[in-house]
Amino acid sequence: MSNLRFRTLAELPNKQARTVEVTEKMSTLFCSNVFSEETMKQYLTKEAYSSIMGAIKKGTKIDRTIADQVAVAMKDWAMSKGVTHYTHWFQPLTGATAEKHDSFFTPIGGGRAIERFSGSLLSQQEPDGSSFPNGGLRSTFEARGYTAWDPTSPAFIIDTTLCIPSVFISYTGETLDYKTPLLRALEAVDKAATAVCKYFDKNVTKVSSSLGWEQEYFLVDQSLYNTRPDLVLTGRTLTGHAPAKGQQLDDHYFGSIPTRAMSFMKELEIECMKLGIPITTRHNEVAPNQFEFAPMFEEANVAVDHNSLLMDLMGKVARKHGLKVLLHEKPFAGVNGSGKHNNWSLSTDTGENLLSPGKNPKKNLLFLTFFINTIKAVAEDGALIRAAIASASNDHRLGANEAPPAIISVFIGSQLSNTLDELEKVTEGKLSPQEKTDIKLNVVGKIPEILLDNTDRNRTSPFAFTGNKFEVRAVGSTANCAEPMTVLNTIMAKQLTKFKAEVDAKIAEGLKKDEAILNILRDYIKTSKHVIFEGDGYSQEWLDEAAKRGLPNLRTSAEALKLEVEPKYIDVFTSTGVLSEKEIIARNEIKIEKYCTMLDIEAQVLADISRNHIIPVAINYQNKLISNVQGLKDILSGDDYDNASREQIDLIKTISYHIAGIKKLVDQLLERKGKAYDAGDAHEVADYFCNEVKALFDPIREHVDALEMLVDDELWPLTKYRELLFTR
Repeated sequence: MSNLRFRTLAELPNKQARTVEVTEKMSTLFCSNVFSEETMKQYLTKEAYSSIMGAIKKGTKIDRTIADQVAVAMKDWAMSKGVTHYTHWFQPLTGATAEKHDSFFTPIGGGRAIERFSGSLLSQQEPDGSSFPNGGLRSTFEARGYTAWDPTSPAFIIDTTLCIPSVFISYTGETLDYKTPLLRALEAVDKAATAVCKYFDKNVTKVSSSLGWEQEYFLVDQSLYNTRPDLVLTGRTLTGHAPAKGQQLDDHYFGSIPTRAMSFMKELEIECMKLGIPITTRHNEVAPNQFEFAPMFEEANVAVDHNSLLMDLMGKVARKHGLKVLLHEKPFAGVNGSGKHNNWSLSTDTGENLLSPGKNPKKNLLFLTFFINTIKAVAEDGALIRAAIASASNDHRLGANEAPPAIISVFIGSQLSNTLDELEKVTEGKLSPQEKTDIKLNVVGKIPEILLDNTDRNRTSPFAFTGNKFEVRAVGSTANCAEPMTVLNTIMAKQLTKFKAEVDAKIAEGLKKDEAILNILRDYIKTSKHVIFEGDGYSQEWLDEAAKRGLPNLRTSAEALKLEVEPKYIDVFTSTGVLSEKEIIARNEIKIEKYCTMLDIEAQVLADISRNHIIPVAINYQNKLISNVQGLKDILSGDDYDNASREQIDLIKTISYHIAGIKKLVDQLLERKGKAYDAGDAHEVADYFCNEVKALFDPIREHVDALEMLVDDELWPLTKYRELLFTR
């Protein structure tokens, strides 16, 4: 491996940044490779266009004859851009996207052929589903899985392939992907939120969930990446001594973007524009070689597709620049890891952001209704948010003074907290005229003024209100946004349905609508205050306080995923129609299996590196020292020899100590790894991997990292942090 090493930046190959020129306005490029509404108007009949828009906006079904028209139009449009194949692009539970390409080419006999694409091919494909995670929903020999077109997310072109966003289900109808539950959750929250909105505006007929994600990532030189087997096989460095300079000076954050990184970003942005991904922000993040992209807000389903597509594109574009994108939440110890903040809100088809205050008390009561119901939903079912962000990689980041703690709490700011305190004082039952006036003028009416200068973020909060949206800050950088968005919209659908029933009951008892709403909101404030926290989420005081409040501190995924299958939380999904109990249990099993498999792989890679790379190199260097000490005997004697050899002998002993430590701990690691799958059921196996196998990673690393500082730099087999993090 050493022949692949570049010991200093000066020795790196002379890699010029790939030249990227933007010859057109970004606005001109936008959606040029998307079967967008504008494109549909050009290629579809009015009847077909109306049918598609009805499916997008109202969820109506598309007739088979219309599907044939759409298929022909898609084909003609795609072929005009040089497309030869089509695929149903879907998101199985592997964490990556999937596609099977089929050609438009169809022989028709007589040595002739045509390009053909029908409504049936557009609507459904049958990929071999046997190797995708299924959580026991079917046997391996039952390979059938079906992809079905999702018309609410537009088709797009990658290279010479027409990609059709699709759902993925089993032969028996259970969901096998991230998209299907998300679509169900969006439908559930639409129905529940629309019913509540009609208290305020009868013209509201649809409520949509919006998402704005922020994608953090690292860039490293591809050739250096290839010299690190741990990075290649696990996505993170399992060993590596911290460089003298890391992020202590805060000089990377928002700094000048390095030339190669900028060139990569420019080309990626061009590709994003063509695919309708509205990237508007790019910048350096906190750690060296860490960066971020962020788009404009979009409808949640489309935003999820765009984030998954972006993660695919990042890798492809980076390779052209001799770079490697690292999406792991914690690729390097000692510097900030990467997250993917999910900014979420709800909006109506009348143009209202339901989490943004208005200019009058009526609009602000609408805002408070959805604001307080969101807090109540998190207070009731916040453990599901923690489970939704659970992964072996995200565990390295949560609560590590760079990301929120694993305790799910809500930050709203002191001014809004004071507003809720005032609302908590609302008299039960009917309100006097003076109370109504006070509430409208002094509490509800002043909310826009309160928020004007009080929309700061609390970076230690996993769920923070930031002025007109809530930010889910704890999502990991590798995550598919669909899962946290499915959970958030599901618990909101459940909560809003409950709220509507309780308000209707109060109205039936004789209260006026506003009185009923305020009475219920007052009760919700009282029963949800324990989840609101404005202080430092990293502090020991908060950990102690959260325990007193009864908020769970699920520090590991093994703990978090256990709660997901408790009857209380199963009911959240089944009552809203988002997932069946069978689907919940299967998906939980898939997540547990992935968690264990990742730790299993990391354990084996760490053992291999330690045994096959670190120990031999340490012994080799030790032998050189021994030979040198022995050589000193030939030319020195007495005190001269003692003085000259003392330091080297101490170094030999220290190296021996670390070699022995590695050998002993790696033996224990492999022994425990071998026993892990005999620990019991899936959750017990996860506990064992977490508490017994993973527990040995850091002790082994301490010995390896100590040797890195002792062994000759020319002999050390792994590219070091100072090289990985500071290449330009």
